[in-house]
Amino acid sequence: SVPEWAASWIAKAAGTCQEVSGPLLAAQIDAESGWNRHAVSPVGARGLSQFMPGTWAAYGRDDDGNGRVDPSDVGDAVMAQARYDCEVARVVRGVPGDKVANMLAGYNAGPGAVLLHGGVPPYGETRGYVAKIRAGMNKYAR
Repeated sequence: SVPEWAASWIAKAAGTCQEVSGPLLAAQIDAESGWNRHAVSPVGARGLSQFMPGTWAAYGRDDDGNGRVDPSDVGDAVMAQARYDCEVARVVRGVPGDKVANMLAGYNAGPGAVLLHGGVPPYGETRGYVAKIRAGMNKYAR
């Protein structure tokens, strides 16, 4: 289940746009960081939702009101994740295929890759990411 310290933020962010649900956000966090607020990837993605610095600069806000804009803060990370998911969904909305899969692929590989390939790109990592989150959504559905 969703860790207690994240549940209210997942609930608040769910429904930011039609593609973003609570189970999707939870499964995405599970796939991104395994619920580790201080995760840092080998390529420099940081925090619960694994934002690269440039993307964090565009989407991160002080959503929890603690005076910091920090990808390790659960409120900041989850709300930024929902904002970014919705922006990616908007950018790839005209692409044929499954809208949620295209959004997730855009979160992982960038929306430009989804546009270029007319859907989920043929990258093993991205296809695995989409499949993992789709499967993980069942774990977090109530």
